[in-house]
Amino acid sequence: MSAALKRREVVAQLLAGRGELLVVAGLGSTAWDCTAAGDHPLTFPLWGAMGQAAMMGLGLALAQPKRRVLVITGDGEMLMGMGSLATIGVQRPANLSVVVIDNERYGETGMQATHTASGVDLAAVALACGFRNASTLTREGEIGALRGAIHGQPGPNFATVKVAAEKIQIVLPPRDGGLLKTRFRRALLGEGADTQ
Repeated sequence: MSAALKRREVVAQLLAGRGELLVVAGLGSTAWDCTAAGDHPLTFPLWGAMGQAAMMGLGLALAQPKRRVLVITGDGEMLMGMGSLATIGVQRPANLSVVVIDNERYGETGMQATHTASGVDLAAVALACGFRNASTLTREGEIGALRGAIHGQPGPNFATVKVAAEKIQIVLPPRDGGLLKTRFRRALLGEGADTQ
């Protein structure tokens, strides 16, 4: 792969001016990318639920049908949770977008090649599962249109964004699960969320 896109730049562009967008950040690098773009109370980073980001996003989209929900995850995690694409395709939440930051590597375990490096096409899988829209992006000029789709195009939407396989500085979100849950609930439901 010779992708010129940089993951941190892509994620920062997707989250710029995010407003009330609800974000589920997948395990590892994508959680760090979201934090590097600016820690936000409406971002829920997963710390130990490998393969579950898309399902968390689905649950959130179904529970909050008037809010836009974005899942940002990696290719390794998406491959582990591919069954979630079928469930999302059956449920068809119009407010959900899933973006896979695909460096074709398992970044947290030593940069071994994932199956996307051997041609597995996650966007084609998403389409086959019933997603309304799915694409693979490789150019900087395509990211703005993806951002627009996340905020306004009926979904479910799916995009694989091919990025360079690079080791970058870790920018950790808070690690306290209770804090993250409470912070997210309050930002979503208001200060009385603890009593709901």
